[in-house]
Amino acid sequence: MAVIYSKPKSLADLQLHYCPGCTHGIIHRLVAQAIDDLGIEGTTIGVAPVGCAVMAYDYFKCDMIEAAHGRAPAVATGLKRSDPSNVVFTYQGDGDLASIGMAETVHAAARNENITIIFVNNAIYGMTGGQMAPTSLPGQVTQTSPYGRDTNTTGFPIRVSEMLATLDGPEYIERVAVNNVKNVKNAQKAIKKAFENQINGKGFSLIEVISACPTNWGLTPQKALEWIDEKMIPYYPLGVYKDRSAEKEVK
Repeated sequence: MAVIYSKPKSLADLQLHYCPGCTHGIIHRLVAQAIDDLGIEGTTIGVAPVGCAVMAYDYFKCDMIEAAHGRAPAVATGLKRSDPSNVVFTYQGDGDLASIGMAETVHAAARNENITIIFVNNAIYGMTGGQMAPTSLPGQVTQTSPYGRDTNTTGFPIRVSEMLATLDGPEYIERVAVNNVKNVKNAQKAIKKAFENQINGKGFSLIEVISACPTNWGLTPQKALEWIDEKMIPYYPLGVYKDRSAEKEVK
């Protein structure tokens, strides 16, 4: 019997520690599948900072480095510049990337560092108990906004992909989701393209992945996937926000 679906070789055969319904596992698989498809396991280095994916080093069979909270793009920059033959990616949550690590993210993008960033946006601080994150939606109930996020006092959520797309530096920025089969397939293509851009020396690529956090959203896994369609995607529309290579082809 032909095998049409199997675990990527670049993904360790371990039980994930994530909560039931969390979509980190899907995203891990997509990253590992891209590494397999491109045959780059032996030259790939992943960087994981603080957050739910802090133990990503257990799950990927490539070299992994742990970065301080928010500093993954800076660490990735050093790794790539010290040996450009490495394929370097960061795997970061919204609290990490869009809060304490915002400066590192913006400046790496502005410099068009030849790295790949996988940005997991579940609109909440997951690992530390469900506090409001820079990406939490207006009115969203969290541990630190029990009456809902009040934009009059806390400001509005940060749309990272749209913001970075205004910079001249980045090569490729796309927002995807993993809440249904169609979106997972699109996410797989985007993540693979981001790695291909790096291999081809095109520069900075960031893939923002809209992800579920059933535990801290207070929803069942199924309802959490529906909440992505109903609440997350309307505020964070999916699509390509910058693709310099495609723009050059059009011109």
